[in-house]
Amino acid sequence: MKKTIITVVGQDTVGIIAKVCTYLAENKINILDISQTIIDGYFNMMMITDTSKSEKKLDRISTELTELGEQIGVAIHAQHEDIFNKMHRI
Repeated sequence: MKKTIITVVGQDTVGIIAKVCTYLAENKINILDISQTIIDGYFNMMMITDTSKSEKKLDRISTELTELGEQIGVAIHAQHEDIFNKMHRI
């Protein structure tokens, strides 16, 4: 299993979750866990996903998610679980 952490942050608007999840489904990326909150109009979502069945490599997935985020007005970042953990350890 190849775990990837995906974060989505920006102004709340209709369809953010739908558009991100549609991209993931179309690319055979399974959502293992998801958390989302909206605070004072700001949308924040973190997903743990399994990219092992996707035909695309993580760098391409990350680029395409960044582009999707630009289209819908949010910042989307995708990182391999190991990199995410090393960046966020105390």
